[in-house]
Amino acid sequence: MPHFTTSDGLSLYYTDEGTGLPILCLAGLTRTTADFDYVTPHLAEHRLIKLDARGRGQSQRDPDWQNYALPVECRDVIELLDHLKLESTAILGTSRGGLQAMGLAAMAKDRLLGVALNDVGPVIDAAGFDVIRHYIGRAPAAKTHSEAAAAMARAFPEFEGVPDSRWMEEAVKHYVETDSGLAITYDAKLRDAVLAAMEGPSPDLWPFFDALEGLPVALIHGVNSTLLSAQTVGEMQNHRPDMVLASVPGRGHIPFLDEPEALAALHKWTEQMQ
Repeated sequence: MPHFTTSDGLSLYYTDEGTGLPILCLAGLTRTTADFDYVTPHLAEHRLIKLDARGRGQSQRDPDWQNYALPVECRDVIELLDHLKLESTAILGTSRGGLQAMGLAAMAKDRLLGVALNDVGPVIDAAGFDVIRHYIGRAPAAKTHSEAAAAMARAFPEFEGVPDSRWMEEAVKHYVETDSGLAITYDAKLRDAVLAAMEGPSPDLWPFFDALEGLPVALIHGVNSTLLSAQTVGEMQNHRPDMVLASVPGRGHIPFLDEPEALAALHKWTEQMQ
């Protein structure tokens, strides 16, 4: 399994498969490379690089939870590109991964070929924050993958028409079944970092979104999202009229990325870089 070591000595896990246009896939706040399993077969003509951010998945936990911060995570991405001897890449960023992509546009734009944002923008809705505050860093009450899958189906009514088999896949991706119940796949201390960040005033992220100027940009928006509002999407369109937009019906935060609308947007986006 490939790993690289960051400048502060942490071992981070990544995968690197395929040839063609390089697309670096950056996962959500508590998620892993598994976020992109559904879309991978549909981007088979490209070089897909996927990273477990520090403290998540198969990457090493950081002894200092204050390093679970966007500037540090952006530095990790740049160091991965250096490790791969990759001058530039497109980024497909889901939620937190999209924030990382916008941060990289502000600090190292020359390393980017384009950015696709999966249900994230410069404004994070308060309702989305409340959801994060409730679950982050805590093991679920469910004791088995089957129980977790059933609980997900009930807990996310904004996801419409999702078969039980998909919820089971989600449960297996995001929880480890142990003798004492389900365990999360990330450092529980990530909760400390997120709650500390929530205590201060919300930063103005519009300059980071505007830093994407000149790059091909796509936005995949779950119409029922609690994190990204339709109002913010409209404002993003005003800033970037050329942005490829997919409004995915029957999906909340976050779309799975294999919905027809999402795939059409991603293909149009990749065509702009070829």
